[in-house]
Amino acid sequence: MAKILNQPRYKCALAAMQTVQAITRALPILHSGPGCGEKLGGSVGSSGFFSPHIFPCTSISEKEVIFGGDEKLYETIENSLKIIDADLYVVLTGCTPEIVGDNVEDVAGRFKNSEKPVIFASTAGFKGNNYRGHDWVLKAIFDQYLTEKKPVQKGLVNIWAGLPMHDPFWLGNLRELENLIERLGLIPNTIFGFGRGIENINKIPEAQFNLLVSPWVGLESVQLLKEKFGTPYLHYPVLPIGAYETSKFLRAVADYADFDTKEREKAEAFILKKEEEYYYYIERYADVFLETRVMSKRFVVVSDASYTLAVTKFLVNDLGLFPSRQYITDDAPEEYREDIKKYFKELNYGIEAEVTFSSDGHQIHKEIEEADFNGYPLIIGSNWEKSIARKTNAHFVNISYPLIERLVINSSYTGYGGGLKLLEDIYSVAFTRFN
Repeated sequence: MAKILNQPRYKCALAAMQTVQAITRALPILHSGPGCGEKLGGSVGSSGFFSPHIFPCTSISEKEVIFGGDEKLYETIENSLKIIDADLYVVLTGCTPEIVGDNVEDVAGRFKNSEKPVIFASTAGFKGNNYRGHDWVLKAIFDQYLTEKKPVQKGLVNIWAGLPMHDPFWLGNLRELENLIERLGLIPNTIFGFGRGIENINKIPEAQFNLLVSPWVGLESVQLLKEKFGTPYLHYPVLPIGAYETSKFLRAVADYADFDTKEREKAEAFILKKEEEYYYYIERYADVFLETRVMSKRFVVVSDASYTLAVTKFLVNDLGLFPSRQYITDDAPEEYREDIKKYFKELNYGIEAEVTFSSDGHQIHKEIEEADFNGYPLIIGSNWEKSIARKTNAHFVNISYPLIERLVINSSYTGYGGGLKLLEDIYSVAFTRFN
């Protein structure tokens, strides 16, 4: 049965070109129609070292549909290697070449002995969205580029979290996770953003373990790394926002890393210091949080699984707000949904949140409009939620795609400081009621 997709909150799998683009000096080569790359790559902050406007593309037409596009793809890869100076070339497929049966694996394989690595990932839009495509690109890198098992470097941790570029806060969150892991005395390794890239990709097999901070995106990738290199992984499903979850996260990492007594004492000292600082700020503004009567104690989050879960836990555990029905819009695969629902039952004070998985914005907004918030609700989501916020006189904070009315460069909602940042954003909106 076909799904209704009203107010899209994700893109097709070919938009995993953003995952490639987020790796410095990695170049997507698109085997698709001429308009796909332009439509999928136009998000704010998506230029960088290689802009989507210059991604090589076969721009397949009726001729390739009839006679096949293998040779045109070969020429496009060959010319890309000659003209564009990249460290990694990743061929991504659109719908048409997969429907007509082009042998992309064979074409990419002809460049096996080229000076620079050429790999491919099947990212046809009819197979899934860009959340799935992200995993498929990572798996292609692990399967086709990383071929050699290396000695384990004690303390080295590969960190996987967020959807590059699609998540407006992806880079700031990733850098803060690196900072937290480093403060524990471990060595973070990520492949996205400034100063990372092919050198960090080469270190992946050396890791003591992989750290996945996500409810489901990335699970296939870390499972492949375990199968291929024997690298264990810690799956921490909650993006840590605020003191409660961040301290819990750091202790979970310390336990998994099997810290000795001295290392644990150092970790606890860091946690205690950060908690004291965090609650110092909370105490300074306690009257604001307790007496801002223009905002109901009930809230709703409409976002992907990662943010809906993380923000719900933060607002309940750190701020004492109460969740209405929460909405997950990333079309999470069925096999992960029961586990995700369980995470929403693991809130403090015996509170549980009901969850709906839906990509139908019309239905989501109808349910929000009919809910009883007993005052001005707090709605956190994408720009699509702005209209329902107006209807319900809600306080509205835009944190996820599509994000139109604010610019996010390197801000983060992760960690102790990230929790304070989210509080600033929420109560800055609440203060507008006083004007």
